[in-house]
Amino acid sequence: MLKVLRQRLLISLPLLFFVTILTFFLISLIPGDPTLVILGQNRPPEEYQRLREQLGLTKPVLVQYSDWLTTLTRGSLGVSIYNNEPVVSVLNNRLGVTLSLVVLTTIVSGVIGIALGILGSVRQGLLARIIDLLSLLGLALPNFWVALVLVAIFAIGLGWLPAIGYIRLGESLFGWLRSVILPVAVLAAPAIGLIAQQTRNAMLEVLESPFIRTLRAGGVSRNSLIYRHALRNASIPIITVIGLTFIGLLGGTVIVETIFALPGLGGYAVEATMRHDLPMIQGVVLYFTVIVIIVNIIVDLSYAYLNPKVRVK
Repeated sequence: MLKVLRQRLLISLPLLFFVTILTFFLISLIPGDPTLVILGQNRPPEEYQRLREQLGLTKPVLVQYSDWLTTLTRGSLGVSIYNNEPVVSVLNNRLGVTLSLVVLTTIVSGVIGIALGILGSVRQGLLARIIDLLSLLGLALPNFWVALVLVAIFAIGLGWLPAIGYIRLGESLFGWLRSVILPVAVLAAPAIGLIAQQTRNAMLEVLESPFIRTLRAGGVSRNSLIYRHALRNASIPIITVIGLTFIGLLGGTVIVETIFALPGLGGYAVEATMRHDLPMIQGVVLYFTVIVIIVNIIVDLSYAYLNPKVRVK
C-alpha cells in the first residue's frame, strides 16, 4: 500500500507543475485587462500604466509565472488583483461549500446507483431497461435545464426549498440540508444512472463467472453470493466510475453554484475569469487539481486493498 502511495505521489508532482504552468499561459491569452476592470474605461493614462506596473502586468509572462511559483514555495498563493485579498483565505472560505456539494452528491449517487445496479443485475428485464433510460436521460439533459425545472417545481411552485443561497453546516443542519438538496439533485441526476449502469454490467459479468456457479452449487446463500462475493469482485470498475464521477462533479459545480448563487469555488472561478484575476484563477485550478490528485490516490489505494495483484506490482 505504501509503495502504491509513494508511486502515485511521485507521478502527481510533475502533473501539478504541468497543470499550473499550462493554466497560467492559457489564462494570459484570454482577452481582457484587469486594470480596466479596476479603474474603468474613463481612466487617466498615467494612472492606468502605474497600476499595471504595480500589479506586475508589464512583466513578461515567464517572469510573472516565476514570481507566482516563488510565492507558492513560500506557502502563499498571492493576493487577488481585483480586491487585494489573500487568495488562500478567500478560497478556504469557499472550499467547504464546493466539497459539501461534491461529497454529498457522490454519496447519494453512489448509494442509489449501486442499489439500482444490483437490482438490475438480479432482476433483469424491465428494471434493466429503466436503468438504461435513466442513464441516457441523465446524460442527455443539460444541468441548467434540470436546475430550472426543479426550482420552478420545488422552490417557486411548492415553496418547499430555497431557490438560491447557502446556509453553512455549522449554522444550522436543517438549513444546510434545505440549501443543498436542489443543487445535489441537479448534480446527481446524470451520476446515478451512470453508476447504476456500470454496477449492473460489472455484477452481470461476475455473476456469470465459474466461481460464482461453484459457490451457488455449494449451497452459498443468495445474499452472501451477491453482496459478499459478487459485489466485492465487481467493485473495481464501480469504484473507478465513482472516482470519475467525483472528478466530473467538480466541473459541474461551476454551473450549479452560479445558478443557485452558492459561495463555492466553481462559481467564484467564473467571477475571477470575468475579472481576469490571474492569481485567483490559478488558486482555484490548483485547489481543484490537488483534489483530483487526492481522489485518484484514494481510488488507487482502493484498488490495492481490493486486488492483491496491484500491491505486488
